[in-house]
Amino acid sequence: MSVLTVPLRAPDATAFAPYGHLVVPPDTPGRRQFYSDTLQTRPLDSAPVLHVNHVLPLTLPIEVSGIERHPHAAQCFLPIDVARYVVMVMPSDDAGQPLPDRTLAFLMPGTMGVSYNPGVWHLGATVLDRPGHFTVLMWRGGPQQDDEFRSIAPMIISDST
Repeated sequence: MSVLTVPLRAPDATAFAPYGHLVVPPDTPGRRQFYSDTLQTRPLDSAPVLHVNHVLPLTLPIEVSGIERHPHAAQCFLPIDVARYVVMVMPSDDAGQPLPDRTLAFLMPGTMGVSYNPGVWHLGATVLDRPGHFTVLMWRGGPQQDDEFRSIAPMIISDST
């Protein structure tokens, strides 16, 4: 059995749209780019959670054998001090099971964030080149468990060049 290899691609808002939003600063000085609507879906009785993480770097190619999702709330990653990072997403079937053969992976600059829609399977924060820090905003609490972790058959994320 061969291992699925997923090539990294450049950030692409259209390709990423089924999974969430790329968080990009406005081009015009003095302007604001709002992403508040990306965080509207959430469980009742949940509260916003804002944290900063510290992520050690990996080297390409990256072997992935675990993914996560948050079935009921969006999650937003904003780089604070990141050189480059990897975003990997995959859709679910009708039963909520991940579909690895439809995986996409993006090589992100440290100047762009991502907001995952509820229920999107994704790789945890993964940085390249040097340690990194992200601010993470999401919802927690309420009556429903919102962290789901899954082991998958190993796949490789490779440099597209």
